Amino acid sequence: MKKYDVIVIGSGGGAKIVSPASRLGLKVAVLEKEALGGTCLNRGCIPSKMLIHPADVATAIREAEKFDLHLDRDFSVDFARLITRISNTVDGDSNKIALAYQKNPHIDFYHTAGRFFANKTIEVDGTQITADKIFLAVGARPRIPPIPGLAGTPFMTSTEALRNTKLARKMVVVGGGLIAVELGHAYGALGTEVHFLVRHRMLPREDAQVAEEFSRVFSQRHRVHWGAVPLEVEFSNGRFTITYQNTEGPRNKITADSLLMAVGIMANTDQLGLETTGIKLNAQGFIHVDDYLQTAVEGVYAFGDCIGRYLYRHSANFEGEYLMRTLFMEKSPRPIRYPPMPHAVFTHPQVAGVGKTEEELKKEGIDYVVGLNPYAKSALGMARLSDHGFVKILIERKTRKILGSHIVGDEASDMIHMLIALMTKEGTLDDLLNMIYIHPALPEIVRNAARQAQTEFEKDRD
Repeated sequence: MKKYDVIVIGSGGGAKIVSPASRLGLKVAVLEKEALGGTCLNRGCIPSKMLIHPADVATAIREAEKFDLHLDRDFSVDFARLITRISNTVDGDSNKIALAYQKNPHIDFYHTAGRFFANKTIEVDGTQITADKIFLAVGARPRIPPIPGLAGTPFMTSTEALRNTKLARKMVVVGGGLIAVELGHAYGALGTEVHFLVRHRMLPREDAQVAEEFSRVFSQRHRVHWGAVPLEVEFSNGRFTITYQNTEGPRNKITADSLLMAVGIMANTDQLGLETTGIKLNAQGFIHVDDYLQTAVEGVYAFGDCIGRYLYRHSANFEGEYLMRTLFMEKSPRPIRYPPMPHAVFTHPQVAGVGKTEEELKKEGIDYVVGLNPYAKSALGMARLSDHGFVKILIERKTRKILGSHIVGDEASDMIHMLIALMTKEGTLDDLLNMIYIHPALPEIVRNAARQAQTEFEKDRD
């Protein structure tokens, strides 16, 4: 049996352990069955944003007429070249990681998944390896629903959609979550006629008011079939036929050249042989960890998507850095404490949020005040002829502490950062009100929302 100081399974968030541990002189084994860099680099965050940005540019061109700019709306897209450029870029970055690992005498790279043979024993390429500390960062993959007829057809998940070089004339997207609306927006803006089959509501995890505004605007640009439950999929002569039923209505059929399934994810824990260990999974297949990110087996840790807490690369990075710091540098393990965890949806309109939603505050019985201001009621909103979007801030009534903020509209993913910073520092409404904001700039909408919240407090005094 070969002994290492550290074994890391998964090279996405796992990179937060591999290289730092090697720099400490520790002998590290990293196992990865696919391209190095994980989901984010190869089939997630980075390639999707490289596709979405051109889609945003295309959207701006199509909407230029409202600014009295008369451009050719029938511009063409070299989609194959665009996708090839994206793929070459991420493949190049992945290959650089492989070269760096190969040159590092402290790192052994196994291009395979590996399977547990016992609690701290992993079988890889016919050899058993072990380590004092093992880290599982195996991520997740698209969930494929058991729709009759789907298996065996050339449908796409996000993985294939980001490598596909042919822009379909018509696409059906099953799902209304983050991945569905991001990729659906990208394909739609670049020329595909996109239909969404949405069972309940779009962006179901967002604040309800934000989700409602997003759905209103998004459905003006794309064809959304609400309450649609897919029943069957057929594929013949290069065309998909999807039979679906509305919540209260007859069966319908829709045909398309392309089908994208975006109905959630599942953890990659079913491929590790965890049944030979004491590592526990929850009902959804995610790894159970304690407040130190340790599994039920001492010395085996897990983080990132595979534990199902937060499904973002920035949260995986935070967890990996926590483990590296507390286990190897400070050598004084202490429970992980998450600061406010933000997120964003890179579609049109953009959505971003941090902290509690209004629904969560109601459920928890917290007394709060809402400050809300539309983009249109701001100087830059006027300049942009904004007809949608708002900033929403949730303030605890007793302490005036910022409990959450949710934005739908232009540059929401950037705008939210001032709220992230203040919430991380346990900031209050007064901190927002006492700032000087650049005029005219989009963050003035945050200020205006704060002023609306202050108005609500003044009503209480009256």
